[in-house]
Amino acid sequence: MFAIDLADDAQLFPLEIWHAEEFLAHIDRGREFIGQYVGFPDRATDLESARRLLGANAESAAADGRRLYGIRVDGTLVGGVLFPSFDAASGNCEVGCWMEPAGAGRGLVTKACRVLIDWAVRERGMHRVEWHVATGNKKSIAVAERLGMTREGVMRQNHLHRGVRQDTEVWSLLAHEWTATPAV
Repeated sequence: MFAIDLADDAQLFPLEIWHAEEFLAHIDRGREFIGQYVGFPDRATDLESARRLLGANAESAAADGRRLYGIRVDGTLVGGVLFPSFDAASGNCEVGCWMEPAGAGRGLVTKACRVLIDWAVRERGMHRVEWHVATGNKKSIAVAERLGMTREGVMRQNHLHRGVRQDTEVWSLLAHEWTATPAV
């Protein structure tokens, strides 16, 4: 298995179906915190549903679609980043994240997203990278800002999460904006 160092004690790695027990334990530790804005805790409630979630993402990755990556600190899964959508033919993708409290506040999500964006733009030729975030998720909005993304607007009440309609901010960057900066 490959991993990319994000810090002396933190690595980014592909999150696959055989990580289901580790993934479920992570979700259980951060279920309420993560679930404020992310749907994984509602979809991975036991080992079988965690396997299904990771398996569906593995199938999508095999078809050159969405992908999941975990972030470990001192060998423990504490969060991750993902491509919720990845369309090589159109040159458009979306990057996202989730984190349990134990991994928050260290800049690991920003570093991991830089790795994903750099790969998407420089290796895969993506033209546009989006970041969709609930308007109340200030930490995630701060990541988009640190990544140099531009806020394009708000989709009002477009996302139903736990019975509440949320507004979603759309942030993006274009390939020429990314490649104007040094490689990660």
